[in-house]
Amino acid sequence: MLHLANRLNRFNESQTIGMAKLGRELAAKGHDVINLSFGEPDFQTPQHIKDAAKAAIDEGFTLYTPVAGYPELRQAISDKFARENNLNYPTDQIVVSVGAKHSIMNVVLCTVNPGDEVIIPNPYWVSYGAMVRLAEGNPIHIQTSVENDFKITPAQLEAAITPKTSLFIFSSPCNPTGSLYTKEELAALAEVFARYPDIYIISDEIYEHINFVGKHESIAQFESIFERVITVNGVSKGFAMTGWRIGYIGASKLIAQSCEKMQGQFTSGACSIAQRASIAALNSNLQPTWDMRDAYLRRRNLVLDMMKQIPGMKTNIPGGAFYLFPNVRDFFGKTDGTNHITNSEDLCMYLLNNAYVSLVSGDAFGDANCLRFSYAAADEKLIEAVERLKTALAKLH
Repeated sequence: MLHLANRLNRFNESQTIGMAKLGRELAAKGHDVINLSFGEPDFQTPQHIKDAAKAAIDEGFTLYTPVAGYPELRQAISDKFARENNLNYPTDQIVVSVGAKHSIMNVVLCTVNPGDEVIIPNPYWVSYGAMVRLAEGNPIHIQTSVENDFKITPAQLEAAITPKTSLFIFSSPCNPTGSLYTKEELAALAEVFARYPDIYIISDEIYEHINFVGKHESIAQFESIFERVITVNGVSKGFAMTGWRIGYIGASKLIAQSCEKMQGQFTSGACSIAQRASIAALNSNLQPTWDMRDAYLRRRNLVLDMMKQIPGMKTNIPGGAFYLFPNVRDFFGKTDGTNHITNSEDLCMYLLNNAYVSLVSGDAFGDANCLRFSYAAADEKLIEAVERLKTALAKLH
């Protein structure tokens, strides 16, 4: 009798992808759906990066690439780490992958054994837990709240550590909350990790360049834990290159070699043209990136101001990324006479079907009291979306 692998039962379909799919189905029926469920910049890749890709085709970069990435790209990444983060990752400690998601999956598969515990602060990016379960590990979650800006404390971290803990995964700036850790907050967490030398730390910094409050801080800067930190980044968010699928890690030589070995049996090297474009992105002036960041900041402020007019929406002030993660618990137990809202998933479906705005339920990110709102959209779309939300939510009593 034909059957599928049991590992498929260890995780669910990504809810961000699922909501986007439902939004497209409604749009296909003629509805004007505003999709704010995807974490994708609405900007085009800067022209000089596109030009580098076109030149790469003409110059014959059409063959297989080294598993860990072109030497020139690994050098550009090494230079970027040194220049922007004051981190020393030689080229043999860098692995280029098919997006930052692939980079994280490589590391999880290389560090987590069946039964290992992996600490993940809530809220978290949707795929962290699924990746851990796919590796037959057990996600251990630390709950945060909007009141503390969705950040964990050193005491919470220490309380979650057990002899089975092998890995800690977090993002800063965070998807879905936009929160980011200060140098002082990271130093306090690093002091805890220094007492537990058998734990690796994945620092997902894909939103590094979308930072509204100052210099980006990496937890790898602390010498006591540097060898155990895997710094993950990529070109998708800061350079509007989501479709190019280039992510990378900086890590110890042991981790880099292990990820290269793992990747060699899965995908081999990333796309040759995308790699050449990424060299241009990392080696060129960052003004287009800063222009995008400034646009996101304006949009954040626009949406925050409008959401103040909606009773029951409670949100932090995100320091980075392009998301709001409002607490919507005040709407639970309400109804418009037809639709009954018992949780954030009900609320998301209500808003999709009645306001034609696609959002993502907070339980996908580990906090069922919230929902994720992406403001990576044009100003007029955001204004229309919030007005629709305001109208639809006012009908709930």
